[in-house]
Amino acid sequence: MPDRPEVTAVEIARLAGVGRAAVSNWRRRHPDFPLPVGGTDASPTFALGEVESWLRAQGKIAELPLLERAWQLVDTLRDPAGHPAAPLVEAGALLLLLHRAPDRWTELADQPDTRLATALPRAVADTAVHTFGADGPRALRLTGLLGSTQLNLARLLAALAAEAGPAGAYEQLLTRYAEANTRQLSPTPPEAADLLAAVAGVPATVLDPAVGLGAVLLAHPSTTGRYGQDADPVIGALAQLRLALHAPAGEPGPLPLALRTGDALRADGYPGDTFEAVLCQPPYNERDWGHDELQYDTRWPGGLVPPRGESELAWVLHCLAHTRPGGLTALLLPPTVASRRAGRRIRAELLRSGALRAVVALPAGAAPPYGVPLHLWVLRAPRPGDDFRQVLLLDAGAAGAAGAAWASAAGASGPSGATAEGGRDKVDWPALRRTVLDAWRGFDLAAREGLPLPADRPGVNRAVAAIDLLDDETDLSPARHVPPAAPVGGAAELSHLGGRLAELLAGLDDPTALLPEPGAEPVAGAAPAGVVSIGELVRAGALEVYSSGTGAATRPVGVTPGGTPVLTDQDLVAGNPPSAVLGTATGPAGDVRTRPGDVLVPALGGGTARVVPAEGPLLGAALGRQLHLLRPDPTVLDPEFLAGHLRSTAGTRRAASHATTTARLDIRRVELPRLPLPAQQRLGVAFARLAAFDTALGQAAALARTLAQAATDALATGAPTPSAD
Repeated sequence: MPDRPEVTAVEIARLAGVGRAAVSNWRRRHPDFPLPVGGTDASPTFALGEVESWLRAQGKIAELPLLERAWQLVDTLRDPAGHPAAPLVEAGALLLLLHRAPDRWTELADQPDTRLATALPRAVADTAVHTFGADGPRALRLTGLLGSTQLNLARLLAALAAEAGPAGAYEQLLTRYAEANTRQLSPTPPEAADLLAAVAGVPATVLDPAVGLGAVLLAHPSTTGRYGQDADPVIGALAQLRLALHAPAGEPGPLPLALRTGDALRADGYPGDTFEAVLCQPPYNERDWGHDELQYDTRWPGGLVPPRGESELAWVLHCLAHTRPGGLTALLLPPTVASRRAGRRIRAELLRSGALRAVVALPAGAAPPYGVPLHLWVLRAPRPGDDFRQVLLLDAGAAGAAGAAWASAAGASGPSGATAEGGRDKVDWPALRRTVLDAWRGFDLAAREGLPLPADRPGVNRAVAAIDLLDDETDLSPARHVPPAAPVGGAAELSHLGGRLAELLAGLDDPTALLPEPGAEPVAGAAPAGVVSIGELVRAGALEVYSSGTGAATRPVGVTPGGTPVLTDQDLVAGNPPSAVLGTATGPAGDVRTRPGDVLVPALGGGTARVVPAEGPLLGAALGRQLHLLRPDPTVLDPEFLAGHLRSTAGTRRAASHATTTARLDIRRVELPRLPLPAQQRLGVAFARLAAFDTALGQAAALARTLAQAATDALATGAPTPSAD
């Protein structure tokens, strides 16, 4: 492994907030750009220190963020022949020392490296024993001697932990790892994990047999007995450290936490053990899950072996076998599990036994794979004498989409909520949680207490007798059984939508009034005296530019109250308010908050540039991923004038750089005409009117689509036909 941090061209681009093509241009145009120190001709690597110095000298970066410096050291420690995440275990163990025994670090921090190299591993091992028990150091495979790179990493982690907290620092490192290894690792999002935990209530013990990075167990209090298993020992160690870092520092050890290694289907880590709740998102579409060697396994009810192509149903039965009678099992599964013919006999057995209690269709984007609308299966392990045989079928995806579209259209506060289309960033989690939990809790209470079942909700949920689902297909897809919804709102609300659309259309400016007058002479003083680039304006002090790169660590709005709003590039392009808040109490070092008069531009593509108004949701937001913030000096540069030129085709075309699949805006290359401030302001007023017209037109188009769909649904369900005149 290299003895100093090295970075690729892609990583340099991330540091500077530009496209990879920009880095290639720098190498060609600047003879003083650092020379490669490794890699190959096609993918060279560069010394991080030299790159950082060059970027700083060129004014392209003020200071390399702590996270980037720490990540580069983690990457330097990676053994090409070993597990790519192994250095993160060592980093997590160091952060655990800072979390649970900060005084030990304080005592050691100023020691010379020769002493620190052996004293720090001992302190880390002691912390692992106190946190996990006597077997902790062996399970984490801790080393007894640290090298200079590891000691440098320890100091950087201490600085990062002082800024974001030990748990926050580790979350940032794990996020970087997950982003770099998306094909090998698809962690369950915290919102989906929180939903699983909320469905389970407050169990005393919980098991996740496909623990991954521990998101599902993390959604439970640290006082809950949390147990897990993962086939990858390194990933299991990461999850164990993550859970311990989120436990209160003063909580006495060993923590009620155990994670075991091995394939849960082939090598069950908890044979014979049962838990109050078993929750997981298992791996999907596994052909080699152990079908042949598990023919006589006791986990299969009545000897009914799951078919070879139904690995997900094998996980369902595994989880159910580890659930105490009356306890709850919940899994996130692909929608095909509810309908594939090969799994019909297993589904029928789950219905006959009374184990299956609910199948919930979630919107696409709720959890990976994000393009698939997953199902949430909820089961209760049968108890003797329990003859309840009803199943709740809930189409939460359709309910959330219809509600969001109606709310967005009725309020018309932005272009469109767009939740109906699905997508990772478009799920309305607060509304989805309410829909799922209200329906499930009412149904489950009635089942446990012998109360009347809640009334069905057309288009949302329905309670179906198990015997009515037992047919040649035993298809459990909610959309097949939930009665269609009534038209959105009925006649009165359709009338309200129509009135709101008429108001928006009436409020639009006359388009001809927004156009330049044909043949008119240029305004005196408005003729440009050449052009000036944004990079030149920055060097002259007339403009400040901030680029967010990957942005701050975030969590979605609504998961927990409060927090600093974070605006992403997708929010900006869609014209929506910030969709996330900072994932930690404070942002990264050197972060900025939007002020009135700032101009926001997405780094990918072009055509969008918005001026931050004096009030509203854009004000005071932190920068999410892939954004540029431009802060002009208002005595020299008019913000609306700047934003208008950034929206123009000519203004951004020459500044575009292209990678393999994306186009990026090299913001410093954008050119503006040299105009006096009064001329800029006159143009700025015209640019602002055009931007307002475009926004209002987008709102009207979204509302018109909603109204047309609602009217179509009303006619399809028997509403009177409108008169021809």
